[in-house]
Amino acid sequence: MAETVLVLGAGMAGLFTALALTPGDREITILERDPPPPEGGVDAAFADWRRRGVGQLRHSHGFLARLREVIRHRHPALLDALRAAGCREIVFADMLPAALSKDYAPEPGDSELVILSSRRTTFELVMRRYVEALPGVTLVPDAFVRELVLETAPEQPIRIKGAAGEQNGEPRTWLADVVVDAQGRLSEAREQLIAAGVAIPEEAEPCGIVYFTRHYRRLGPDPAASAIPSNGDLDYLKFGRFPADNDCFSITLAVPEIEEGLRAALVDPDVFEKACSQLPGLAGWIAPDIATPISRVFGMGELTNRWRRFVNAEQRALLGYFAVGDSLIRTNPLLGRGCSFAAVESELLATVLDEASDPATRARLYDARVSETLRPFYEEMRDQDRASIRRAERALDPDYRPPLRARLLRSFAEDGAAVAVRSDIGLLRAAMREFNMIDPPRTWIRKPANIMKIIGRWARGRAANAALYPPPPGPERGKMLSALGVA
Repeated sequence: MAETVLVLGAGMAGLFTALALTPGDREITILERDPPPPEGGVDAAFADWRRRGVGQLRHSHGFLARLREVIRHRHPALLDALRAAGCREIVFADMLPAALSKDYAPEPGDSELVILSSRRTTFELVMRRYVEALPGVTLVPDAFVRELVLETAPEQPIRIKGAAGEQNGEPRTWLADVVVDAQGRLSEAREQLIAAGVAIPEEAEPCGIVYFTRHYRRLGPDPAASAIPSNGDLDYLKFGRFPADNDCFSITLAVPEIEEGLRAALVDPDVFEKACSQLPGLAGWIAPDIATPISRVFGMGELTNRWRRFVNAEQRALLGYFAVGDSLIRTNPLLGRGCSFAAVESELLATVLDEASDPATRARLYDARVSETLRPFYEEMRDQDRASIRRAERALDPDYRPPLRARLLRSFAEDGAAVAVRSDIGLLRAAMREFNMIDPPRTWIRKPANIMKIIGRWARGRAANAALYPPPPGPERGKMLSALGVA
């Protein structure tokens, strides 16, 4: 008899779970609380698709190479469908600065370094239509899950048997052999399980950042090429332009939570546009003859880095239940790793379900492999956020002077590693493999040969390396606040 799988949520994590578990002989039912996407194409989805549980739906997205490789290997027809819908592929050659482009010679691994770029609504719409057509998959919209169905017995682990709730306002219960929680940050499963006596360890701390995004459509050719990149970090403000599908792109401005005045101002479209005009790498892109806005300014805050485990320290496992996506791990979206985490978790889950049939063994294997594979990326993002929060706090203190060690570390990063990467295609390739989650974090920069290259470039000094520094990406904090009229 075919194993039945109940997936709670048809967002990216739920859809990747269905992709990972097919083809095969499992019967997969996906419950989605929101209504189906509107009729029409990708522009209708962007304008009208209501996704109450997806706070980041209309924020900038870039889908990392690790995620693309999952799709390319398992479902190449889906990759073709994404391309047909206008999803762009940014290859490694596109990532090279002009100084390195002229001598670029492809290497075999470069074919893996391809980022997919589109509006999130476009990507999700194409995935959803593809998944709905897969054999053995049923997607149920307007299905609101209230609680998990638990099987309990004295001195025995709790087993999850399904979920209960409503569909179109009518009470429903869905039973299955395996339940996958892909409900994201709004999932209430953990609270129900804790109330039932399950120990679910969690670590969480704030990302300390707030995002503001606006979407645009190009009216003609790109603006003239600029030596100043359209992304950068000014400590008090991070910014980036994200190419998307069908002549669209988005701009995201990210502000530390502690910058309360700037946060309050940027939600105003006029202030958002004025801030972009102060950034040389973005100003050309918002010129009236180049692009026109197609959305309001979307804000996203209260972000948390969070890691959960559903196998406790004594290795007592919850049976028949697996969390994927934001129900399991959340990170700052700055590096675009959330969707890739969900894709990797789904692949790990599929492998575990194929390898083992015992529910407790499955739970322990999944927990161990997720930790082994994704924990280094989680810790890297968490540590970056801690450092960013400290820098933002110090930026508000006019009397702060960084100690010598802090100055040396920052110089090594900015005058050593960053300059070396811009001057050496091998280092850039290694850094991009880490950024795209193909290689584990921090491995490339710890290799002795790479360290020697960085130290050698650092030792030359700023004057000798002057040609390798991009122009200033934007004004210092006081000038920006004054230009925006922010106290």
